[in-house]
Amino acid sequence: MTDKHQKKIGVLGAGAWGTALAAVAAEAGNDVILWSRNEDVVSDINKNHENKLYLKGANLSPKITATAETSALRHCDVLLLVVPSQHLGVVLEAGKDQIDPKTPLVLCTKGVEIKSGLLMTEMIAEILPQNPIAVLSGPTFAIEVANKLPTAVTLACADESLGKALSKTLNNRSFRIYQSLDPIGAEIGGAVKNVIAIACGIVEGKKLGDNARAALITRGLSEIVKLGLAKGGRRETLMGLSGMGDLTLTCTATQSRNYALGKALGEGIAIQDYLKGRITVAEGLSSSKSVTELAQSLSIDMPICSAVCDILHNNANIDETIAQLLARPQKAEA
Repeated sequence: MTDKHQKKIGVLGAGAWGTALAAVAAEAGNDVILWSRNEDVVSDINKNHENKLYLKGANLSPKITATAETSALRHCDVLLLVVPSQHLGVVLEAGKDQIDPKTPLVLCTKGVEIKSGLLMTEMIAEILPQNPIAVLSGPTFAIEVANKLPTAVTLACADESLGKALSKTLNNRSFRIYQSLDPIGAEIGGAVKNVIAIACGIVEGKKLGDNARAALITRGLSEIVKLGLAKGGRRETLMGLSGMGDLTLTCTATQSRNYALGKALGEGIAIQDYLKGRITVAEGLSSSKSVTELAQSLSIDMPICSAVCDILHNNANIDETIAQLLARPQKAEA
């Protein structure tokens, strides 16, 4: 990275969150290249400074240029990775020859890859082993970020000096970045909270009350901490913005796609009917499977994530699954 403050920021993925982060980078004074494979999205951003398909209601800076060509990302000072988790590896493999090996990569996607069981950072390191990696995560709804409402996030990077430089590059008046040296902890918090949010949505859909939701959030945080520590993350990271903060937002707000999915299931809507025609991704749908399988491989008991996985992928009955959770043996709170 160069010393000057203004940089060329590449954003790989022009969904709601990628578009919002492009707005953040532009607001911080940078020139932004936003990549999308959707030509209509590219045209809308360049002509109208909008992304009506994924982020309707946000006016975008003219400093954001959209493109469908990965070659446009070659000379970026920083590259933000915002492709949905189960597609990120394919996109990086296809475009890796266009990415300078010295360019810092900032992971902004939350999930665990199903086919490999790898964290996103582990998968990225296999494809682009020379590039430094950081993780940006925290309690964020894209439309609020794009509309410059106050937001705080974690930027985690094992290289402290690089983390500081990245934070300085992306921080602006409404988007406050806190630095961390724990990318694994930040990534685990973001991946697992989506699964817990689906469980909380089911509780809402079943009208089981706020007590039940509070219990799920608390015990869900315990599951996040267990998996995070097993993968080498730090407890304090999981108690911060990228852990407890992100979990709280996603489990209590109807804007959350994962919470909304769970609520629909709790109300008796079949998952196939709910997903029909939707263009956005509830990351917890795939993460419920990949997180549960990762926990099993590490011999970690994560009953809430396992229950959500069974409901989503094994056609488990919701009422019976809830009864099984409530019938688990009593134990000391840890």
